[in-house]
Amino acid sequence: MTAADWTGPVAAILAMAAATYAVRFAGYWIMSRVPLTPFLRAALEALPGAIIVATVVPLAMRGGISAWIGVAVAAATMLAVRKDIAAMAAGMGAVMAARALGLP
Repeated sequence: MTAADWTGPVAAILAMAAATYAVRFAGYWIMSRVPLTPFLRAALEALPGAIIVATVVPLAMRGGISAWIGVAVAAATMLAVRKDIAAMAAGMGAVMAARALGLP
């Protein structure tokens, strides 16, 4: 393997890392100058849940019945134990079990 084989991917990874840190720094810098009103605080507190829903629903729509079983099991686990990792593991396990049983 020559240096030319890996310089492109390494440069791309370093550029993405630099862009990620620049965006994170810019976000902190901008938000340090924005007054935190009650409305903005409520919007920021709702943001993680909105991101999860925006990520999970399209996947569940394309994933079939096994994906919906996984979402239901993950939601039930989250309600029961209030641990993100446990809910994710239970949901993934349910999807794997459903697909092992032949469900789409």
